[in-house]
Amino acid sequence: MSILADRPATVIPTGTWEIDSTHSSVEFEIRHLGLATVKGRAPVVSGTIVGGELPSIQGTVDVSSVTTFDETRDGHLSSPDFFDTARWPQVRFSSTRVEIDQSGLVAEGDLTIRDVTKPVTLRGELVGTGADPWGNERIGIDLATTIDRTDWGLSWNAPVPGGGFLLPDTVKLTASFSAIKKA
Repeated sequence: MSILADRPATVIPTGTWEIDSTHSSVEFEIRHLGLATVKGRAPVVSGTIVGGELPSIQGTVDVSSVTTFDETRDGHLSSPDFFDTARWPQVRFSSTRVEIDQSGLVAEGDLTIRDVTKPVTLRGELVGTGADPWGNERIGIDLATTIDRTDWGLSWNAPVPGGGFLLPDTVKLTASFSAIKKA
């Protein structure tokens, strides 16, 4: 038996799948003062997932939709100190390779924030497939990675008394997608 015979036929079920923004999210987590985790959510996401022999994942986040549920902090995140949404309104991901390894689903690709593009590896799982009550075929995919925000020019910080800084450089990113098969 060859190794190829043991490999699954597809990583993502065959077809083109449109990300359903109503049932999908992209979130981030960062430590504040090294004490508490602050989470943010980008509810306005769009994209396409292609399954079959050459799987791919493409996605866009409307950065002005990011919320941490604090208007002052959200305003600061939209400012030139962070995302500068007036100049760069979107964050984009475009896969260069999608596969399954011993840990699960792996999506390698290019992440663009503030017009800076860097390679990242997201890990997660194909959560499942199924039909919704309206007859749509769906798939669910969860992915996560940790990035150094300063690699994308997100370098604002503030010193704190006693040494150290308000924010670390590392940020955890998670994405949970529900996608509908296109006809």
